[in-house]
Amino acid sequence: MRISTLSIYNNATSQLNTLQSALARTQNQLSTNRRILTPADDPVASARALEVSQSREMNAQFATNRTSARSTLGTVENALQNAGNLLQDIQQLTVNAGSGSMLPQDREALAIELEGRLEDLLGVANTTDGAGGFLFSGYMSTTQPFTRTPDGAAYQGDQGQRQLQVGASRKIPLSASGTAVFENNRTGNGTFQTQAAPGNTGAAIISSGSVTDRALANAGRDYKLSFTVSGTPAVTTYSVVDTTTAGTEVPVPGQTAIAYEPGKTISFGGLSFDIKGVPADGDVFTAKPSEKQSVFATVTDLIAALRAPADGSSGKAALTNSLNTALDNLKSAHDNVLTVQASVGAHMKELDYLDSAGDDLDIQYAATLGDLQDLDMVKAISEFSIQQTTLQAAQMSFKTMSGLSLFNYL
Repeated sequence: MRISTLSIYNNATSQLNTLQSALARTQNQLSTNRRILTPADDPVASARALEVSQSREMNAQFATNRTSARSTLGTVENALQNAGNLLQDIQQLTVNAGSGSMLPQDREALAIELEGRLEDLLGVANTTDGAGGFLFSGYMSTTQPFTRTPDGAAYQGDQGQRQLQVGASRKIPLSASGTAVFENNRTGNGTFQTQAAPGNTGAAIISSGSVTDRALANAGRDYKLSFTVSGTPAVTTYSVVDTTTAGTEVPVPGQTAIAYEPGKTISFGGLSFDIKGVPADGDVFTAKPSEKQSVFATVTDLIAALRAPADGSSGKAALTNSLNTALDNLKSAHDNVLTVQASVGAHMKELDYLDSAGDDLDIQYAATLGDLQDLDMVKAISEFSIQQTTLQAAQMSFKTMSGLSLFNYL
């Protein structure tokens, strides 16, 4: 079979190009340390590598989110720590106000100091995150959460709780709403609250009380305890009525015309408390289910109580009852702040665990990508040497073959 010179040249050029392409591909693999240069090299491994790469990038983004969340939670924790310190200070001032040696001017000085503490507490509630957003305004991060009012402070935010994705299946709350931190404080002992009526003229003081029967105490009943002083010598008795239904007073069984003994425990409806001192005829005390009250309202009421006249035994008793009520409510507010602070601490600890898990996951992703993409360097170098030798042999043989001609012998 006769082979034309053109065919010889075309076949040789094609083979040389193929060998050069293979050598260039191997050289690219060596320079990049990658086995897969294009998806065509290994379609299955390329698809899997793409999935793993995307998962690794998401894991890196979650790590960035955790850093941001830790920063925000740190700011929230500092704000809550400051709020707790302020509430402790206010409680100490309240205890000092109960001293029998206090003069009106002394109580006025305490009231002025408490006004400063109230402004400080309001400043903490309006803390920003350093980027212009407010920590305790819910989703309304650009709205100042609290504004001063005559009876405390009004909340302007919402009940939302901002969250950030910090893991494939985990979102972390970045803060709590202002209502949850500063307004959801249970009055009294947390189940019910005892109070003296503002118009009392006696010198009786009521305790916060405790729960003896949780089921009965949680029934949500309102009670009124009224004192009667009559006879010669004077005999003091009290009666308890249920005032839950507006406009009606239903006597509590077994609690009618009971002889009063100072300090003796009074129990009914799952509640237990005592009254000390000397009540006057017509004095009234109430026991109602605990309600939610803003800490700003508590401090405002406390300031008003310190500035109210406290003359005589009745005035001192009214002041003591007001201070006891304030202390109960302040303790509840402090406990609530500590609860939120503990929740923030738990979230920060969880971020540490998620960081550790994320680091382990990143190592796993890197190992998987290495198995899919990394080049076997020894094998590639050996292949490169073989291809280089083959190309050189092909070039030499082509040179020799292309130099053959009959004209060299004529």
